[in-house]
Amino acid sequence: MGIVKPTTLSGFMELLPQNQMQLDRLIDTLKNTYALYGFAPLDTPIIESAEVLLAKGGGETEKQIYRLTKGDSELALRFDLTVPLAKFTAANYGSLSFPFRRYQIGKVYRGERAQRGRFREFYQADIDIIGDEKLDIMNDAEIPSIIYRSFKALGLSNFVIKINNRKLLAGFFEMIGKGESSAEILRAIDKCDKIGIEKVKEQLIKEGLDDKISDKLISFITFKGTNPEKLAYLKEINESNELFTEGINELCAIAEHMHSFGVPEEYFEIDFSIARGLDYYTGTVYETIIKNHPEIGSVCSGGRYDDLAGYYTNKKLPGVGISVGVTRLFYVLSEQNMIQSTGATAPADVIIIPMTEDFAPAVSAANELRNLSIRTQLYTEKKKFKARLSYADKLNIPFVILIGEDEIKSGKYTLKNMKDGSQSLLSLEEAASLITEFTKKESQISLICENTEGK
Repeated sequence: MGIVKPTTLSGFMELLPQNQMQLDRLIDTLKNTYALYGFAPLDTPIIESAEVLLAKGGGETEKQIYRLTKGDSELALRFDLTVPLAKFTAANYGSLSFPFRRYQIGKVYRGERAQRGRFREFYQADIDIIGDEKLDIMNDAEIPSIIYRSFKALGLSNFVIKINNRKLLAGFFEMIGKGESSAEILRAIDKCDKIGIEKVKEQLIKEGLDDKISDKLISFITFKGTNPEKLAYLKEINESNELFTEGINELCAIAEHMHSFGVPEEYFEIDFSIARGLDYYTGTVYETIIKNHPEIGSVCSGGRYDDLAGYYTNKKLPGVGISVGVTRLFYVLSEQNMIQSTGATAPADVIIIPMTEDFAPAVSAANELRNLSIRTQLYTEKKKFKARLSYADKLNIPFVILIGEDEIKSGKYTLKNMKDGSQSLLSLEEAASLITEFTKKESQISLICENTEGK
């Protein structure tokens, strides 16, 4: 067999080590933020029984799921992290404390057309709150504050959290006499940001809405104004529809608590066109847009799902949650040179280069530094001195320790700062202190540099 050309499938991402460390830091930032709100970690299998993942069946979800067989078993790759969560919660109901708050960060798979910013294999970073029989609307109100804190921790500021309620949409469909066509209309509305209002109207007409009703619906979902003006508008057009009234009350409750949860007004926008195409959402829905890249779509979305776990248990387990599209977000930031290459994204804090045939002093020094939690690499290749320094430089390692005959005799080591080229003769303890101080400062630099080009 000849040499096979090494290629990566379309829609799948592979990163160089430095970029992978940047992605890992993004993930760690989200994980740490989620933990601040009392979410516990969870990991579910990538492969599930097709019967479990397709319990609901139908819709866009089933069309995009990867299916496979192993013997007589019908299997599928998880489409998201929410359906596996519903299965897990139903299966472990007796062992969990409610409300059950969990975060999960992992890969999911969707067989959709790969395109700019959209992948077939990608990381999601989810949080969900599951209630037992009931789940207070305050949980829905808390979610935007977690989105806000997460994005600010990453160094982002040019984003907006958009929110709507599916009950508003379902109630409005009933008020215009199209309640029975709600699923099809929702899917059309969900494409607003992708195909534009005119194309959406064409699809609505194809679904059986005449010009007058289509215009009325378009007028509703495109209503402009401040958040208070939009809430006032809802109350004005309400025809005492039960679903519409519930949607108003829930949206008002969330808007009322935004400031107390620490979300500034400019980061929060009520948007009646936010529908979320997935079939399981029943109430609040969220989408987060990077303002200067709206064409990428939402990088963090989710909502309330009161009925999802009903496919696995007779118990009512309502939930609310969001998912950060980690791979999509990372792609956009990388494309715009907004991710900084700091020492915090190097594989080591220091590299030790022995300058003698005797490696024992270098090995000993490396062990001592690692005992101090300093990431230390030992370079033992017999290359020219310039090549050794070039190796450290290419890996963005901030410090080099040189150990030659003079250093061994004196018990002090030459510490070279790869950022500014300076070097000093220091004891190992002094070198460790300097390295630790530097790396602490580097770790406090935001991963994302929004206003200037990434370095």
